[in-house]
This record gives sequence, C-alpha cells and structure tokens, in this order.
Amino acid sequence: MAHLNLRGHRIGPIDGVLFDKDGTLSHSEPQLKILADARIAEAKRQFAAQGASGNDLNELEGLLVRTYGRNRDGVMPDGTLAVASRQHNILSTATVFAQMALGWPKALLLAEDVFDRVDAQWQDLHPDGHPVSLLPAASTMLRALKDAGVICAVISNDTTDGIQAFLKHHHLTDMFAAVWSADCFPCKPDPAAVHALCDQLNVPVERCALIGDADTDLLMAKRAGIAAAIGYVAGWHRCPDLTAHDYLIHHWQDLTVVPPSAQP
Repeated sequence: MAHLNLRGHRIGPIDGVLFDKDGTLSHSEPQLKILADARIAEAKRQFAAQGASGNDLNELEGLLVRTYGRNRDGVMPDGTLAVASRQHNILSTATVFAQMALGWPKALLLAEDVFDRVDAQWQDLHPDGHPVSLLPAASTMLRALKDAGVICAVISNDTTDGIQAFLKHHHLTDMFAAVWSADCFPCKPDPAAVHALCDQLNVPVERCALIGDADTDLLMAKRAGIAAAIGYVAGWHRCPDLTAHDYLIHHWQDLTVVPPSAQP
C-alpha cells in the first residue's frame, strides 16, 4: 500500500483519500463572490418592491454580507457560503429575512425564491456552465495517488451534478471512484457520511485520509475514526483558521506519495 509524506515526514500507509471540493480541489472563491453579490442584490430588489425603506435595505445588506462571509477582498473561508450546503444557506438567508420582521413561512419562501431567481439568472448568463478553476498542482497529486493504487473520492456539500460537472471539465472523472454530495444522506458534516462513503469504496475508514479546508470537515473525519485529517489552506485569499487537523498543507507540493514499489 502507498504512504503519504508531508514535507519529508511520513504520515502513514493509506489505501484511500477523501477530498473536499470547494477550496481544496477547486478555486471557488471568485464564483462565490459573484453568487453572494447576486443573492444580496436580488434580496434587496424584492424587499424594495415590498416597500422597504433605504435604511431597511442597508440593514438587510449588512446582515446578508455578514451571514455569507462576504468581505472586501472575497469570501471568508469559514462563512456559510464557503462551507455550508445550498439548503443550509437558504435557511441562514431566511433567518436574516425573519430578522427583517418577516414571519418564518414567508421568510423561507422568499429565501427559496431569491436563490431560484439567481440560479435562473446564472443559467441565462452561462448556459454551458461556468466551471471553477482547479487549484495549482491538484491534478499532479491526484495522478500520483492513482498511479500508486490509492482509491480517491470526493465528499462535498455541492450537488452531485455540480461535482460531476467540475470533474468532467477538468478531465478528472477517472481519478475518483465515487462522490458523496449534498444530495446523499447523510451529508457532511455527519461522520456517518464518511463511513457510508468508505463502505462504498470498500476501504476501511482507518486506512483513509481526508483532506479539507474547514474544521467541520476535519472534525467529521476524526469523529469517524479516519487515519489522518489533513487541512488544506491555500484555496482562499485568506487562509482558513484551522484547529482540528492532524497535519496541515499549504500547497499540494507539500504532499508526496510513495508507491508500494518504492518502499523498502
């Protein structure tokens, strides 16, 4: 079996690696900035249509900016937009609307409508999709793992279609044996999602590593009993403040794979 080395330090024998997608494999921040701004603009438009005052609209914008983790330079890597699923982002948006004196049923319906309208606008602007870029050297690492016989999978809060579109665009489909998405049950960050995915891969959880850019991912991995929870911090304009990792990598070049044939 293969070994992972981190800057010359051997992590241990690994049969499988589970990868987060956004901020770990994909450079999703530029697209998330556009998405946050579009949702905020659509929410303000709808509140304005209902007679909200200028002060109310400013308050709404401030609440949504903080909720999504949108700042002057980009998106906070631990904000809801960066980490949470679409459904959880709808709930956080509805909570903001409830703070603007809407009852919960109306707040939830309005949040869903805002998201649906922005999705439709995005589809009109990008009918063939708008895939995010791959982070530098990620494909080199994936190829090294595949060549060493390590089984890889994606575990993400993106949809299955979103994950598959990203992998297809970057010619990575053959690198991954499975994906576990927000459409699956249970989804991240439930440790049972790790167990279910490892069962699907037919790889013991204690022989797997998980690589992600959020403490929710790393804590999930540890609670599932995974062999190594590896934090990745190079995917955002501001490094994620991670505390739950066993190991930390700043660039994919930090990590190397030692195949069985090269071991003593």
